[in-house]
Amino acid sequence: MFVDSAVVTFIAGKGGDGCVSFRREKYIPKGGPDGAGGGNGGSVILISKKSNNSLMDFKYRSIIKAEKGKPGSGSNKIGRRGKDEIVVVPPGTVVKTYPDEKPVFDFSKEGMEFIVAKGGKGGRGNASFKSSVNRAPKFARSGEEGETIKVILELKLIAFAGLVGLPNAGKSTLISKISGAKPKIAAYPFTTLTPNLGVVYKGYDSLVVADIPGIIEGAHKGEGMGIDFLKHIERNRVLIFLLDVSGYAQPGPLKTFEILRDELKSYKTNLTRKRYFVVGNKIDLLEKKDGEVKELEDYCAREGIPYIEISALKGINLEKFKELLFELYHEG
Repeated sequence: MFVDSAVVTFIAGKGGDGCVSFRREKYIPKGGPDGAGGGNGGSVILISKKSNNSLMDFKYRSIIKAEKGKPGSGSNKIGRRGKDEIVVVPPGTVVKTYPDEKPVFDFSKEGMEFIVAKGGKGGRGNASFKSSVNRAPKFARSGEEGETIKVILELKLIAFAGLVGLPNAGKSTLISKISGAKPKIAAYPFTTLTPNLGVVYKGYDSLVVADIPGIIEGAHKGEGMGIDFLKHIERNRVLIFLLDVSGYAQPGPLKTFEILRDELKSYKTNLTRKRYFVVGNKIDLLEKKDGEVKELEDYCAREGIPYIEISALKGINLEKFKELLFELYHEG
């Protein structure tokens, strides 16, 4: 199961208590204070690793605790520090406050670390309070409580390019043909219920393409798969608008393109500023270019939008498609 959002409570360890103790040794009639401080509590540390690609672990683990610090003891023996709790999250995870959803930290790449809850400081033992005016303090300090924080973890997939289209545009078929991804493919809408990532190779080069579930008119308001998956497009550097040009789909390809762009703009304006190109799919079903397909082609030519026609199912022009994709990849 793909899980891209979770509410988790992180609890850092409490610091160990300080100790009240006095030396009791043979031949030393007046032993001084020797109570040591407690160890610091362990912290909860988030680390991003590619070995994780979902927040599924947090579906059944909503409270995560670090170890408490051990109390101090006599003979100036400081308590052991509590172990940190290391929690692995996928790259692309955003930590937000709960419930107001203010961004706290963004794991934009692999290998990043963030202390989400800091361990409490260990309490001081009575030996640390010894002074010229109080040579035998009979008190110590308790350890401080560790931080407790409830956050929202939200995953936004990191892929170079994202496939954007209406349901049944052929996105799943395309990603299965150009990569090793094995998404569910069927002749009915919304067969893709979770984003699929596929690695595309060309010679020694490789890049990641995301198959985003179908977007319909009103998606930014929650229609269809709605906002749940529009957010995954935010991290894509390039968008691929995949349009059905077979002549069997309604509305026509140019109108579909306008709907998709309007939905992205309504969700977040900056999505329309990303680099993109248009792909007319299912040309194997097109007997001849009708007015609607020609209208799309002419529009792209006028606006300077790269346009290519393919058949994902039959493999027509897929190499040409990959060449265009990698050209944009190397442009940076």
